[in-house]
Amino acid sequence: MSQLLVSLAGALNAYEPVAGLVTGGQPLVEHLTALKRAGCDVVVDMRDPMEEQPFDAPETIRAQALEYVNIPVSHTPLDDSALEATRGALRDVVGTRHAFLYCNSGNRVGAALIPYLMLDRGLDEETAVDAAMRMGTRHAELLEWALAYVRRQQP
Repeated sequence: MSQLLVSLAGALNAYEPVAGLVTGGQPLVEHLTALKRAGCDVVVDMRDPMEEQPFDAPETIRAQALEYVNIPVSHTPLDDSALEATRGALRDVVGTRHAFLYCNSGNRVGAALIPYLMLDRGLDEETAVDAAMRMGTRHAELLEWALAYVRRQQP
């Protein structure tokens, strides 16, 4: 188990789908501190800026000397811009820096990572969906949205 994942002990649905990339539900400030000590560089908040959080996410994350990125993913799939932004952010981070992606429970994070896992990492559908479920994805509509995006992107 990596130090990044250990730093999320107690966080809902904490998971490491790719080395150097951890996911989970809403972190506590203590998790952010532990993530920084474990070598995390970037925190991607996948919640809408209007969603209530237990702290001011941009301010609190930056106070930990972590880069803050917000890629809002709706509970109801609307368009593909969030999936494209997620893939782009992960292509820029994975392999060079360590990152933590979160939403309230991991539900949206898991679904949003399916296209990256399949199109950029080469995972098959079953393995990517299993990883999304481990990350906390529970809504079939979000899974179908992510898989439909993958199908449209494949030749």
